[in-house]
Amino acid sequence: MTAVHALIAKELRSYFVSPVVYVVSAVFLLIFGILSYLAVVNAGAQAVRLMQLQGAAAQLNLNDLVFRPTFYSMALVVLLVVPLLTMRLFAEERKLRTFELLMTSPIGVNEIVVAKFLSVYTVYLGLLGFTALVPVILSIFSSFDWNPVFTGYLALALLGALFLSTGVLASALTENQIVAAFLSFGLLLIVWLLGAFGSVIGDTPLGNTISYLSFIEHYDRLVRGLVEAKDLMYYASGVVLMLFLAHRVVESQRWK
Repeated sequence: MTAVHALIAKELRSYFVSPVVYVVSAVFLLIFGILSYLAVVNAGAQAVRLMQLQGAAAQLNLNDLVFRPTFYSMALVVLLVVPLLTMRLFAEERKLRTFELLMTSPIGVNEIVVAKFLSVYTVYLGLLGFTALVPVILSIFSSFDWNPVFTGYLALALLGALFLSTGVLASALTENQIVAAFLSFGLLLIVWLLGAFGSVIGDTPLGNTISYLSFIEHYDRLVRGLVEAKDLMYYASGVVLMLFLAHRVVESQRWK
């Protein structure tokens, strides 16, 4: 077992002995279930209205009526939930006075940062896996195109990776878990609002550049089923940048 694997196992054990991950998971899955239920109810109501007008069974697009609205709404849910998952990563190490022990161990800072990120990302992907029960159950009762569903989950996976890496950076900056959570939320909210700011500026080089920096534009295309290299590169480069900054922060504190 490599050092990274050992650290990931340690982090996962610490997650599942804490009530926080269970509470966050329950809230996350409950909200996803409620959003999906409301979307299905809305689709059913539209089917009834169309049936009354046309006098025959209506053909509805579940991708547009159920999955796409649910994925759009989940972006805000992930924004609120992710800081709660990442706030303890480095902040708790300082609170428990184990940060110095971790820094003096024969493990590189890059391995520590990557292991902490991968551990919380594993938890996040596990939550997404549970939500996949919704489209599986719906597929029993109705037919729909699975490709937009797959790209929607890809969008959530990439969005979560970007948010979690930002949370790792925020946790590395402070020893207070609450401050780390609010700092992570604030940074992500600012990046989200860049899209609106770019729209205000308009279709200009500056406006397009600012809009590109916001993750919501890239997320929107993926949810609509459009997988483009520039969107994948945006999320990949964003994760690498956040983890690099977290590495520099931890490295600078190693010698204090």
